[in-house]
Formats: sequence, C-alpha cells, structure tokens
Amino acid sequence: MIFGRRPVLEAFAAGKTVDRIFIQKGFKGELAEELTEACRHISLKPNVVPVEKLNRLTRKNHQGVVAFLSPVPFHHLEDLLPGIFESGANPLLLLLDGITDVRNFGALTRSAEAAGVHAVVIPEKGAAPLNQDAVKTSTGALFHLPVCKVKSLIKAVEFLQLSGLQICACTEKSDALIYDADLTLPSAIVMGAEDLGVSPTILRQADRRVGIPMQGKIGSLNVSVAGGIVLFEAVRQRQGS
Repeated sequence: MIFGRRPVLEAFAAGKTVDRIFIQKGFKGELAEELTEACRHISLKPNVVPVEKLNRLTRKNHQGVVAFLSPVPFHHLEDLLPGIFESGANPLLLLLDGITDVRNFGALTRSAEAAGVHAVVIPEKGAAPLNQDAVKTSTGALFHLPVCKVKSLIKAVEFLQLSGLQICACTEKSDALIYDADLTLPSAIVMGAEDLGVSPTILRQADRRVGIPMQGKIGSLNVSVAGGIVLFEAVRQRQGS
C-alpha cells in the first residue's frame, strides 16, 4: 500500500502495477487530473470514496489518495493470446469468476502453473486481491504465470470464443462430466465461487458445462481442489494417457 498524491503519481511514472486506487470524494486540482489520466492510461477505474474509508485504510497523511500495488504485472489478454498461438502451443487458460478468497486464488494459480496453463484471467471487480498473501499461497507460481485482468469476463469469453477457444464452465448443475469434454482442443476453463458458482450469463455463453463425479454424501468440493482436478484432466488428455 502506498499513499499520498505525489508518491502514487511516482508509482505510475515508474511503471509499477497499480492494482487498486482509492481517491477521496471531491478531490480536485492539477494532481487529481494527473492521477485520473494515469488511471485512464492503464484502464484502471478509481474508487471514489469518502475520507472515512481512506482513514480506515491508513492513519498516515494520505492526502486523499491510497493505492495498492500488485507484486506481479498484469497482461493484456488481447496481446497475450496471439503470442500463445504463434509459439505453437495449444492454449489452455483458466478463468476465475467471482473467486474472492485469497487462499483459494493462490491455490488455484499454483495448480494452474503446475498444469502448464498459459494464463489466468480475472475480472477487475469481484476478484481476490493479487497481493503478497496470494503470492505466498501460490508458492511463487504467480511469478511464472501470466495474469490478465479484464473489465468484463463476459467480453473476455466472447473474445476467446472468436479466437477459437472452447469455453468449459465447471458446475455441479451439469449432468455432463469433465471426462466427456475434449480438453485437447484450445480451451478456457471457468471456475466459479463456492457459494454462487459460475455466473448464469457465463454458463449460458459456455460451449460446455461440465461437472466432477461425486461418490460421497458431500455435494461439492473446495474450488481450488475442483480446479486442480479439472486442470489435470486436461493434462491427462493432452498427454494422451
């Protein structure tokens, strides 16, 4: 976390990856315009909040601005995907819909990196913060796995479909199993939050809705466990075993 008008502007100027920024309501002036332009340049929407919110974030002299830096850089999905195809790789992406728990996020990215996933895609809103706790839970996998933050996960799905990827949404509401899906195709796997699952809109958009066979009395799995199962089913299929 950094705070103060000039330090935050310097972070932008130095090319630091700003994950979130909170600006005091009514903040005006030349520096306010510079901050707004810096946010617009990286497509980051500032959170305009009352001063009480900033005071809860820090007791120091924040001057109406508090920002959180990401320990790893974000990538643009539109720039990253062509490079995956050009390298001759068979794309495998992981989309996280509403995963807000840092530990689940870290564990999912750890499994994704181990499974050879080419990128993880998260939305700007409704995603776990990409902070030091996430890096620790991922055991450093986030330093090796590209993360794309998008304004709209729905539009990201549309872009991936137009680019030739099949969208496989994991849901316990499906009668089809992950073993029924051909994950040797260029694919993006969608995992949803434990309480709500994949959002209805993305479920409708998905090319396939698949579930994991459950034999016991417990009807669901922790999302990070479920994600690992699905990702390594893709690995199994792609290795031809």
